[in-house]
Amino acid sequence: MSTTDSEIRYAWWKEALVYQIYPASFLDSNGDGWGDIAGIISKLDYLKDLGVDVMWLSPIFQSPRVDMGYDISDYTAIDPLYGTLEDVDLLISEMGKRRMKLMMDCVFNHTSDQHQWFMESRSSTTHPKRDYYIWKPPKLDEAGNRMPPNNWASILGGANSAWAWDEDTQEYYLALFTPAQPDLNWENPELRKEIYNIQRFWLDRGACGFRMDVINLISKHPDFPDAEVTAEGKYQSGFKFYANGPRMHEYLQEMNKEVLSQYSTMTVGEMPHIYDNEEILRTVGADAGELNMIFIFDVVDIDGDPKTGNAKCLYPWTAKDLGAIISKWQRIMFDRNGWNTVWCENHDTPRSLTRYCDDSDKYRELGAKLLALMLTTLGGTLFVFQGQELGLRNIPPEWDLDEYKDVGSISYWEKMNSLYPGDKAKLAEARKVLQRKARDNTRIPMQWTSEAPNAGFCPPDITPWMRVNDDYPSINAAAQIHPISETRSGSLSVREFWKRRLADRKANKELFVYGDFGLIGKADDDTILAYKRFSNAEAAIVVLNFSGERVEWEVPEDVRVRAWETGNYATGLQEVPNRGRILLRPWEALLGRFDR
Repeated sequence: MSTTDSEIRYAWWKEALVYQIYPASFLDSNGDGWGDIAGIISKLDYLKDLGVDVMWLSPIFQSPRVDMGYDISDYTAIDPLYGTLEDVDLLISEMGKRRMKLMMDCVFNHTSDQHQWFMESRSSTTHPKRDYYIWKPPKLDEAGNRMPPNNWASILGGANSAWAWDEDTQEYYLALFTPAQPDLNWENPELRKEIYNIQRFWLDRGACGFRMDVINLISKHPDFPDAEVTAEGKYQSGFKFYANGPRMHEYLQEMNKEVLSQYSTMTVGEMPHIYDNEEILRTVGADAGELNMIFIFDVVDIDGDPKTGNAKCLYPWTAKDLGAIISKWQRIMFDRNGWNTVWCENHDTPRSLTRYCDDSDKYRELGAKLLALMLTTLGGTLFVFQGQELGLRNIPPEWDLDEYKDVGSISYWEKMNSLYPGDKAKLAEARKVLQRKARDNTRIPMQWTSEAPNAGFCPPDITPWMRVNDDYPSINAAAQIHPISETRSGSLSVREFWKRRLADRKANKELFVYGDFGLIGKADDDTILAYKRFSNAEAAIVVLNFSGERVEWEVPEDVRVRAWETGNYATGLQEVPNRGRILLRPWEALLGRFDR
């Protein structure tokens, strides 16, 4: 099926560039080593110049920050580290002057254990808010020893149970992530009303919508059964019973009816462990009445083990594998009237440049521009994470483990040491996995300048909450924000290449945002990813060499390239033939136009 102009359902949120900011690491304005709202306000012109339409702001709510703000203790108060509610009002106002919108990042599956709801809930088994959370009595083994209600493993807690014991009330509460993050009980209608009031609070204040953290975990299997034993250790992944539960769609439809449909909102759900196409379309279909879109994790799970589902490994992949994933979701959403998110990096991933390309000094810029060309030519709403536009890369392998601050990283390392004590080979592999995949990689401070030692993130005499990457003297925003006079896009800095690509995407939205998609070339090509985008009026071809080798590629007979418009090398566009075999250099990316 080819999407025609008459079938296209246009929407502002489909055409937007969404730029995610991790507030702790963006810019410190007051010299305390933490990024803050005032720092964000000071960089709005930088974001506007890049082409940003919507800012996705990771949680800034009041929080003990056990999980960096994804453990919220008050949904309508701002953590003092970031500023005040008045600062957020000013941010929304200043963004409005620049025709930009603010999307809040909210966690509706769980709260902090310091939230007033939970403190009341755990105060007594008869308290009215007891059922705001999920409480269960203990099991007893044959010897009468207390055990958790089931064998579910904690998501961020390494080898620990997903259940936490409360000594005062002698029951367990479910806390899938850490004991400091108790899960809310969406079965309780009063709890759902509280959530909807929070959403109205922020929408009435001027927010344009929400990124909803792990929103598909809000409905659990009512029997809370044991998970199948598939991994080493006492506790097992129970995602089959706590993700995409029996009432998930009912809850999302109610949320949409009660709140979201009453505003011009942008909504995107984080939904891990959702693999069924029909289930996804029930959520993001044009007439589903639930969410605008969700994050599909297939691209960022490409280097996980497909047999076990283990993400903490370095599984090999090829351009063919990447092309199959991209083609699958482009086609499903076009053919079934859903909508895609286009992304490959956020606060929960490593740097995409390190993950998919070669981040060496020799190839860093080429790889960063290759990814920019790919992402800006795929259909859906485009999401970019802070620093991605600069070609930032993972932290160095030689950094000490003390530099890793994420609770998930710390728990993973503790788990591996408990499973393989003294096993040098296993622990060396775990150390490598941590450097390649830790969430810390995208959470280090933004590199604004070459100023030592903090890259302009905070004053030189202040120690930032997390160490700045060692490469900041050469890789920073100040070195990339001035347009270069050369017209060839390969001569541009990574940021200016992104800026040009984003402008081209918006100028050609019928083609790159709403247009149709098809893979081209050999189906078994492990090195080259090539595809076409086409609308009723025009067509484009994208060719990407995902290797550090020179590779010959045959331009298909039915693709008559009119002109090669853009590439990531500084020279050579005029030398690329329009037909026949072309020689692609290491990590080369080309964009051309052809006649349909």
